Amino acid sequence: MTFLLVMLAISFAVSALGWIYFIYFFSIGYGFSISALAVAIPLMFAENLSLPAILLCCVMFVYGIRLSLYLLIRERRSASYKKILYQPDNTKRKPLFAMFMIWISCALLYVGQMSPVAFYLYNSANGVAVADIWAWVGVAVAALGVIIEIIADAQKSRAKSVNACRFVDTGLYRIVRCPNYFGEILMWTGSYVFCIGASATPWQWVIASLGYIGIVYVMFSGARRLELRQSEVYGSDPDFKNYISRTPLIIPFVPIYSVAKHTWLKG
Repeated sequence: MTFLLVMLAISFAVSALGWIYFIYFFSIGYGFSISALAVAIPLMFAENLSLPAILLCCVMFVYGIRLSLYLLIRERRSASYKKILYQPDNTKRKPLFAMFMIWISCALLYVGQMSPVAFYLYNSANGVAVADIWAWVGVAVAALGVIIEIIADAQKSRAKSVNACRFVDTGLYRIVRCPNYFGEILMWTGSYVFCIGASATPWQWVIASLGYIGIVYVMFSGARRLELRQSEVYGSDPDFKNYISRTPLIIPFVPIYSVAKHTWLKG
């Protein structure tokens, strides 16, 4: 359908930031792509907008802009983050074919993630009965996810400003070791809920599900990388060992304490 092609073109154009530096496909290219799609979708369906759809797009726009600006500022100001960002594996020149495949995969993923609200508006415009109650639930869940992310990032920055050499176990980090990743999963769960209200067709569910599963995989992959990196830095610290033995990795109150052995999460 035309609107999906437009979304894909926008996603390709913005995520092309990755051609400047490989990691940008997944970082600032990701955030700005989501923001761009959050603007494009309401414009494409301007005559059939609903309040929950507008609010979800606003949430996604704020999320994407905040993420990309946060990462750009962090890259400029944090020596430790810059060291991770520009490690040899990241700076090594990638084969052209691999770069194209990553670019294509990222563009498709971002469209899949943002597709539920587009399907909701498209179906509504074509006379399909949509359920606003599910749309409102989706907005609430997505907004909560963004709030959790913002709080988690602020708490981590504050803790690191006090003691840059210690792991963070205060605030939300008392409950879960990766509250920012949990917040993002929650946010995209809210977006995915829109498919219920949209009376989505099977092919729409497939596209949205691939986007949702893809971003959940990325979050668990990121949590695994963080776990390995923290184990390398803090592994000999008894307090850290006690912390990771009692604090879930990514989903609060779900006793998943480690995914290090799951090499299929390597991303």
